[in-house]
Amino acid sequence: MDWRETFLRRFGPGVLCGITLRDWTKLLWRERREIDAPYLPRICAITFQSLKTSLVGLVENKRYGALFQNVAIQPPLFVLGHWRNGTTHLHQLISCDGRFAFPNTYQVSFPQTFLMTEVVDSRLMSYFIPRRRPMDNVSLSLSSPQEDEFALCASCLKSPFMACVFPRQKQRFERYLTFSSAEASELEEWRASLLHFVKKVQWRYGRPLVLKSPPHTARIRLLLDLFPNARFVHIHRNPFRVFQSSRALFLTMFTWHGLQRPNLEDLDDWILRQYRDTYAAFFEQRSLIPSGRYHDISFEQLEQDPIGEVRKLYEALELPDFSSFEPELRQYVGSLAGYRKNVFTDLPAELAARITEEWKRCFEEWGYPTVKQGTRNN
Repeated sequence: MDWRETFLRRFGPGVLCGITLRDWTKLLWRERREIDAPYLPRICAITFQSLKTSLVGLVENKRYGALFQNVAIQPPLFVLGHWRNGTTHLHQLISCDGRFAFPNTYQVSFPQTFLMTEVVDSRLMSYFIPRRRPMDNVSLSLSSPQEDEFALCASCLKSPFMACVFPRQKQRFERYLTFSSAEASELEEWRASLLHFVKKVQWRYGRPLVLKSPPHTARIRLLLDLFPNARFVHIHRNPFRVFQSSRALFLTMFTWHGLQRPNLEDLDDWILRQYRDTYAAFFEQRSLIPSGRYHDISFEQLEQDPIGEVRKLYEALELPDFSSFEPELRQYVGSLAGYRKNVFTDLPAELAARITEEWKRCFEEWGYPTVKQGTRNN
């Protein structure tokens, strides 16, 4: 294990690194009985960082607030798909096109202050960031394209990612996946946080944004309300592989972001329910997307022919000329040579049967076989 990973597992503030002191104090008081003693170093790190965030955030809003609040948001492109469907790979492929912009790892980690702090702090912090993600060996840096859900988690706490902070209370945060059972005030706070962050990134770059967060897969209606001219691309993958990889992902997330020891007895149930709820909302709302603004991609086909599949995406959504972007894309794809995926052993027959039954619609929708044979790769 890289020393950087060891350091962040023990002392890193995790997903709450960009929280304000006010929000952190409220959360800490409310959850004080749920936090386990071994996580005190993380609490100290979050507390220190929250003080800096609050002070710098006040200055940043005073200096830039009027500028980015009035920015016109260009229609974004949303990358949809459940965790481990291949959304990161697709996001990075599209982000090679310099005509688009994207929120990076530093910006989603510090949504309140990145306009003032990124240039200086990212240089220092990059020394402590592992060179690859621990769950899948994908290259990682503070400038890498990243999920805006991290920014929402830190800025308003209305995110299913909070389950990684308090894994024994996972069910409490499920309402923030679709917001169908959330209170109206919670939804409005989430909407305001998302708009605030997107406006800042839009103002920062002045180009259309490519946004990717797996929970957005269940929020098409909400996203269209905020961005009526948005485009969407969804990536799907063999559900058996998604389950195995999701289990490994969340075990890692609990370690990196948690403030309490997880209860792993209900982990499989939680993954099954989260995937099922995500795609129940997705299939219900997908038809709301206007014609010509939605495209679906198979991860397996993208893996075999990334250039061809991205070309189809550009044609289907009438994105800017693909040929002028193709050289940069080919260069990036070439840099991936030698990448080795994780390998998982077969699932127990009983669990595979549950996945087949509970995720039946997805198997049928995309034609994946329900009989699982051989070793599955991540």
